[in-house]
Amino acid sequence: MLFARFIRNRDGGAAPFLALAMLPLMGFMGAAVDYSRANSARTAMQTALDATALALSKTAQGMAAGDLSGKTNELFAALFNRPEVLDAAVTTEFLSPQDGSFILKLTGSGKVNTVFSQLIGQSQISFTAKSEVLWGIKKLNLALALDNTGSMSSSGKMSALKTAAHNLLNTLKDAEKTPGDIKVSIVPFAVAVNVGTEKVNATWIRWDQWDKDNGTCSKSSYTTYSSCVSNGKVWTPKSHSLWNGCVNDRDQNYDVLATAPSGSATRFPADQATHCPVAMMPLSTNWSTLHGKIDEMTPAGNTNVTIGLQMAWQTLADNAPFDAPSPAPDLDKVIILLTDGDNTENRWTTSTSSINARTQKVCDNIKAASIRIYTVRVINGNATLLRNCATNPNMYYDVDQADELNGVFSSIAQNLANLRIAK
Repeated sequence: MLFARFIRNRDGGAAPFLALAMLPLMGFMGAAVDYSRANSARTAMQTALDATALALSKTAQGMAAGDLSGKTNELFAALFNRPEVLDAAVTTEFLSPQDGSFILKLTGSGKVNTVFSQLIGQSQISFTAKSEVLWGIKKLNLALALDNTGSMSSSGKMSALKTAAHNLLNTLKDAEKTPGDIKVSIVPFAVAVNVGTEKVNATWIRWDQWDKDNGTCSKSSYTTYSSCVSNGKVWTPKSHSLWNGCVNDRDQNYDVLATAPSGSATRFPADQATHCPVAMMPLSTNWSTLHGKIDEMTPAGNTNVTIGLQMAWQTLADNAPFDAPSPAPDLDKVIILLTDGDNTENRWTTSTSSINARTQKVCDNIKAASIRIYTVRVINGNATLLRNCATNPNMYYDVDQADELNGVFSSIAQNLANLRIAK
């Protein structure tokens, strides 16, 4: 009631009291503006700290403490351009909690002068920001199972894939602390996979079906093996030197396993595929050759995801024919599968559902072998199958536009580099 009478009072003595009452209110309103300015400066500092920490993570473990601190201040000063911030400073802490594991902690601090908050007795606002980067130098064996089918020629997909794959290789090379720690295999696939014509005499290649599919009859009117032999004529297989390097799915269930080839059922059937992709490349540390293989890829043919995954797994297996390194605590084994379409053809059928079942089996078997799988669907393809194939849903990427591929591969590459920010 007293306040109400005060408001209604029109005597000259009430106005000064009202003006005085407004001062704190204006001060508090102005403080919100000052704190907003301080928060903006803190956000800019956080961004600069994160970028500084990431840049230093490549070399921090090889630097003396004084050199690391000096380099931190140099990079931070170049990135943090906020002249209104006073006494900006960064402290550096580098830790190695266990062999091969590193943590870089950066703490920034600063303050800004206030404009309005001075009305309530606050002349400055201080703030801090922190960034932590954690990384390791575990070894990596990575297999790229890349769709090279005809549909990859549309919507700029093959061009975008090549750009993304090149950038992924560059990121991994830069993350490599010791030469040889990262090995990459590349498996372009369509219905078949090309293991290279130089493998023509390899004991793990099976020739019985190829010999029947590629030959001539002693009577030229019989053009197939079955018609030739059923009519008592002689079928002569062509020279294996004419083989284009492609192999087909192994006998089931070896088509979804990485068993070492020995008997007939475990060998890879030679296949004179009409659309034979470029030759695959086993695990390699030759970055130049890996980049060259990406450039060679050409889209053609139908889709058989199963054989692409199986051969990618085979390149990571510590048995014949590729004899990859044995599993070890300091070694990660990973497959990245990229495809843009549904399964359409394998050795036995053109039934998509039947081929999908084989793909799911090889996915399950790979994960059971403690190999992580990233899957990337480009515009088209069975999203459910690919999502279920990935090690977890966060490792499945659905790309709606081909130009998004570079960002996806960059994200995967950063994960594979075992580097992350903890704020």
